[in-house]
Amino acid sequence: MLDIRDDANEVWIRDMFLTDLDRIIEIESRSFPTAWSRNAFQSELVENTFATYLVLDFHGTVVAYGGMWLILDEAHVTNVAVHPDFRGHHLGETMMVGLMTRGKQLGATRMTLEVRRGNDIAQNLYQKLGFTQLGVRKGYYTDTREDALIMWKDPL
Repeated sequence: MLDIRDDANEVWIRDMFLTDLDRIIEIESRSFPTAWSRNAFQSELVENTFATYLVLDFHGTVVAYGGMWLILDEAHVTNVAVHPDFRGHHLGETMMVGLMTRGKQLGATRMTLEVRRGNDIAQNLYQKLGFTQLGVRKGYYTDTREDALIMWKDPL
């Protein structure tokens, strides 16, 4: 279990639980044009043995989440989102550092993710954390047909 506390900022990164799903769905629907369903998250938490999902708890309220799949030595970030009311406070960075820490704990030596070509804020964050763009998935996002940039951090 990852238990990262920053008592000065009253932030805690912990495992996601089924009881968090109402808040996760709220954050998801306010963050993405095509939101994952409750069933998708529930399946990830209950059935997917490759999946790890974390939440960022601030004063007892979930304000961000992130997930990844760990396959062999590779961590693949599935999603990261911060509630719109809490953006601009480096919480996305905190969540990514939590995912990277957990990935290392689970044996990952590298990490990959896809990011929308038009999401400059996320791309800048990933570059700051040491990710580099190594490819493009044309039309990857089915809602808009927007390309995804494939980014890697190797070594993690």
